[in-house]
Amino acid sequence: MTLKIAFITDAWHPQINGVVTTIQNTCSALERSGHQIKLITPDQFKTIPCPSYPSIRLALACYGKLTRQLDEFKPQRIHIATEGPLGLAARRYCLSRNLAFTTSFHTLFAEYVNLRYKVPLSWGYGFLRWFHAPAKKVMVATPSVESDLLARGFKNTLVRWSRGVNPDFYYPRDKAFLSLPRPISMFVGRIAIEKNIQAFLSLDIPGTKIVVGDGPQLNELKAEFPDAVFVGFKSGEPLAEHVAAADVLVFPSLTDTFGIVMLDALASGVPVAAYPVTGPLDVITSDKVGRLDGDLKKAVTEALELDADDCRNFALNYSWAKCTEQFFNNLVPAVEETKQVEINSVAEDFVK
Repeated sequence: MTLKIAFITDAWHPQINGVVTTIQNTCSALERSGHQIKLITPDQFKTIPCPSYPSIRLALACYGKLTRQLDEFKPQRIHIATEGPLGLAARRYCLSRNLAFTTSFHTLFAEYVNLRYKVPLSWGYGFLRWFHAPAKKVMVATPSVESDLLARGFKNTLVRWSRGVNPDFYYPRDKAFLSLPRPISMFVGRIAIEKNIQAFLSLDIPGTKIVVGDGPQLNELKAEFPDAVFVGFKSGEPLAEHVAAADVLVFPSLTDTFGIVMLDALASGVPVAAYPVTGPLDVITSDKVGRLDGDLKKAVTEALELDADDCRNFALNYSWAKCTEQFFNNLVPAVEETKQVEINSVAEDFVK
């Protein structure tokens, strides 16, 4: 059975992050399976830059247009991916029409807001509980996130929506691509406070530290750590070449719910060093592919001894096909199937 699926997200290009990657790969796979996808994203509306993070665009006055889009599309399944303006508008739309929907929990929103604006965590999680409360199911990437949300008072049905990697794009390559003193320790991602990049750049370790990415903290970190190599934002083939040229991927974040870049590195034959926190604990489940330690220097040192083939083989267990199958099976009918049959029957009688 093919379905009309509405997918609403505030996270979209020009952002390049795990949320956008997951949404793009999932929707593409659903379309290849024959499903009709209505993807509602900020670029379809007037937007303003998010304060302190201009690459994130926030949709303005979006309820009217979103309502018209969904009314015209008549979705059979509705998924709200994020808690921003579009997510709020879609939530309002569904509640006003008594439509069932699912949501997903991608980022530690409360922690990010606390880091950036000092809003108390209790306020942030109060908002998140309110936002997700009407959802039939909330999709989470890992068991750690599920446990945390349950401990924070979420009463929803929590279901798994994992992540994937493209092993035909991320694979071991010639490390001579980077002719810098080795070992090369690399960070890849947003250059922002919530990524805790200072913890990586402050390490007293041999070789070269490379930062791949862009973001609001870039100039600050360049000034503070002049010995590090900042190569800027990369995508496509240049990104894959940089990742594969590293000797270890350092993932210092304390606030990520998953961390797809870790899978990208492992598929490229590059081991991971990280803290033992949500995200890394769920991804680096074998000590053959990474090291998790409260002492990040120790984690880096030990990860450098790991085998590239073990890393690659581990990553092959993750696929976007499995990820998409999980997502699809989690969706719920926007209108109960029995009610939909009744509605159709009434409509047919009326036409007759």
